Amino acid sequence: MKPDLKLISMGEIRAEEVKWLWYPYLPRGKLTIVQGDPGEGKTTFVLAVIAALTRGEALPESEQALEPLNVIYQTAEDGLEDTVKPRLIEADADQDRIINIREDKKSLHLLDSRIEKAIVQCDARLLILDPLQGYLGERIDMNRANEIREVMKSVGQVAQRTGCAVVLVGHLNKAAGLSSAYRGLGSIDFRAAARSVLVVGRLRKNKTVRIVVHDKSSLAPEGKSLAFQLGDEEGFRWLDDYDEISAEELLSGFTSQPETKTAQAEELIRSMLEDGAELHCEEIIRAAAERRISRRTVNEAKKNISGIVTRKAGARWLWSMEKEDCNIVEVSLKEG
Repeated sequence: MKPDLKLISMGEIRAEEVKWLWYPYLPRGKLTIVQGDPGEGKTTFVLAVIAALTRGEALPESEQALEPLNVIYQTAEDGLEDTVKPRLIEADADQDRIINIREDKKSLHLLDSRIEKAIVQCDARLLILDPLQGYLGERIDMNRANEIREVMKSVGQVAQRTGCAVVLVGHLNKAAGLSSAYRGLGSIDFRAAARSVLVVGRLRKNKTVRIVVHDKSSLAPEGKSLAFQLGDEEGFRWLDDYDEISAEELLSGFTSQPETKTAQAEELIRSMLEDGAELHCEEIIRAAAERRISRRTVNEAKKNISGIVTRKAGARWLWSMEKEDCNIVEVSLKEG
């Protein structure tokens, strides 16, 4: 039996103010993305935020501190005992307020019911998944918009129901020169679902300085760029009064010239076909369209890449990359 149709008018909905863990960077009950290249300090930044919130201390640019709160922190890359724990001790976090959902017998993923159960049971006000790509699950293709929309919608509903701020830590793609909106790995629907996006990068003229740029803010005016010192003898510390820069300036190092669309398409094709993936050419073309790269440019880029293998499966053309130890295959460029 089909469920009954349910309707509600806007007149029946009660208006509510947005609540914040850290205004305007970290809204409660919403999704936030923190992204950057590997080794640029995004996890260190996240752990510093965790430490302050568990101690009830004010963060930079915030008007007042909150009561100490509980945090769920999941990492798919670092060991809890030998990496995360020492870094939290160094950050002077309240260890008893930081909870981990054990993954010894079953890996966690974004649609896992344990996430909401843990938030409720621990009364957590902040959940962090680091990195996002490690929690997609085996069956989710991060480049398919229709799959990512459903996943992000589900995670957003968990955040809204519980009032918990959810932070997804993500890596950037290799397509230097693109607008920061298109630098996140996978579909742009990750960014579309997030209400706040922070980009962390290294300051090229002083490599011990990291900058955090508020690259998207849907619920408040964008906050000023933040800075912290990392890598010298004094360890982590926040810095004051640093010059405002854009995400594009940060990611380009202030000197790089934007790549051509063809070069961007080449990088996209390589990244989507890495690790032996075989994809329908239309999937690659759709991913390129999200980055404002045309079908024609994709086909031109394909000509420049040695080792592209194509085969026809019914009415579909499938693309893959030849393994390094195989001979280069000449392919037809009429499809797609």
